Amino acid sequence: MIMMDRSEFFSPQAGRNVEAPRHSTARFAIGQVVRHRLFDFRGVVFDIDPVYANSEEWYESIPADVRPRRDQPFYHLLAENEDSSYVAYVSQQNLLTDEDGGPVDHPGVPQLFDDFRKGRYRLRRSLTH
Repeated sequence: MIMMDRSEFFSPQAGRNVEAPRHSTARFAIGQVVRHRLFDFRGVVFDIDPVYANSEEWYESIPADVRPRRDQPFYHLLAENEDSSYVAYVSQQNLLTDEDGGPVDHPGVPQLFDDFRKGRYRLRRSLTH
């Protein structure tokens, strides 16, 4: 029997510890602007979970035919669409690099990020220490 090396972290959204593989590969980075593959919104990544780490109720509320796998990175986004700004939690399989490359107009951006250069935001220095 082969034992996989695993890691565990506490998820406030799920209200429990979540087990995750130690080596998970995130395709996107904090500060990167992304677009949803199916729905018309975009956002800036401000946190990454190595695997699904939200509540069971939230996961079950996603229609089964579009429900993402749990064993992939999930991204917390300061998101926007034409009507509003909000926080989104999106699976890696449903995100694409935002080719427009423009800034995100979300009121939370100045709290987390300093400036926007070359299609990316830089995390505030006070948050990196």
